[in-house]
Amino acid sequence: MDDLTRALEALRQGRFILVYDGDGREEETDLTIASQSVTPAAIRTLRKDAGGLICVTLSGDVHRKIGLPLMADVLRDAGRTYPILQAVSAENLKYDRRSTFSLTVNHKDTFTGITDKDRARTISRLAEVAAEAVKKENGWAAHVFADEFRSPGHVPVLNADEPLLAARKGHTELTTALMVMAGLTPSATICEMMGDDDRARSRDDAKAYARDHNLVFLDGQDIVRAWQQWSA
Repeated sequence: MDDLTRALEALRQGRFILVYDGDGREEETDLTIASQSVTPAAIRTLRKDAGGLICVTLSGDVHRKIGLPLMADVLRDAGRTYPILQAVSAENLKYDRRSTFSLTVNHKDTFTGITDKDRARTISRLAEVAAEAVKKENGWAAHVFADEFRSPGHVPVLNADEPLLAARKGHTELTTALMVMAGLTPSATICEMMGDDDRARSRDDAKAYARDHNLVFLDGQDIVRAWQQWSA
């Protein structure tokens, strides 16, 4: 099997894969798992082996039905009352045109929200809501989200750009596209792999980690090509 086929099968089995976005962009590798497969043990692996920020992606269909805004838009709107927020919300990213960060959330059943158990609860329930959101209308997703989650919290939500992998080709879109192609809930849980030299792990170091742990490593450009064929 080719790497993409192996990656999709690994995701269906609840395993991790690694996704490198691309040269000239962030040039980072994210340890990635399907949100529907997240457990406390998976959070522990992300925290200890990757070390970056553990985030959850949502496809456009899902975040629209919930009604989740981009955080930059929230800050700009709030800037009318708090001018400092207008100042800090300018998006002058060095690697992309804008950020996909939305709210940070905790599930209301959690305690502090930061433990492996708490973050797994937040993510796994968000994945369940996402799975149902794509099937239901009439405000169901927004009602359930408001009833079960609170913000601010300890799990950052990322709103995937739509159409997927058209204008933006970041980890948010790359990993969400993989979930869709795998036939899974359109939500990925991702975490940047950090090195011990005060930087992100290099592509070569991340590939070595993948070999050592028998995990599939994918380049973003290969995911984009596969998505273009799959969605044609």
